[in-house]
Amino acid sequence: MIRVTENLRKIRDLLAKAAVDAGREADSVRLVAVSKKQPLSSVLEAAAAGQRDFGENQAIEGIEKINAVADDALIWHFIGHLQTNKTRVVAEHFHWVHSVDRLKTATRLSQQRPKTLGDLNICLQVNVDAEESKSGAPIDAVRDLARRVVDLPGLRLRGLMCLPAIRHEFAAQRIPFARLRRLAEELRADGIATDTLSMGMSDDFRAAIFEGATIVRVGTAIFGPRNRL
Repeated sequence: MIRVTENLRKIRDLLAKAAVDAGREADSVRLVAVSKKQPLSSVLEAAAAGQRDFGENQAIEGIEKINAVADDALIWHFIGHLQTNKTRVVAEHFHWVHSVDRLKTATRLSQQRPKTLGDLNICLQVNVDAEESKSGAPIDAVRDLARRVVDLPGLRLRGLMCLPAIRHEFAAQRIPFARLRRLAEELRADGIATDTLSMGMSDDFRAAIFEGATIVRVGTAIFGPRNRL
């Protein structure tokens, strides 16, 4: 039996320790519990344990959970590849989108975000390892994309996100996260204010925190293996 409440406590303790070890404040890292393909009961248990941020990578599954939970205190993050035909429903239901990698996607979110909901928080997904199999803007295209997205109404550009290639050694894990951190620093030097680095998951969040992650996305370590059905 998966003990979501106990797992959450352990992960929070590990995040706080990693932050302190990196010379940061213990509460400087925000945890997004990745609930994709997890049962609603697990989400409810996590929420009852005080978890407020949840991540989904399928629009319809995420919206079903948002509607079922119906808790205005929860913050919902869309973290998956966003298809063009799903931008409207995501813009209407989520608080954050971490996976914007094209101006077309950002423009549609801007046009479709209901004004009554306030600005939609946006992270630009960066393909830090130039992997052909993964989504994300190329590193050399991020500056121009950021300049364009920052002026779109209804959106608030918060920062950058990445899904690097799997690495097992701590030092190696830090390399792509350092690339993302330096890119964020370059954007700020260009006058594009950002406050978010969304990077690090169950197996590499410690390395991400050492490179400045402000949001880590953890699923399996909290909820156990995903339901594949």
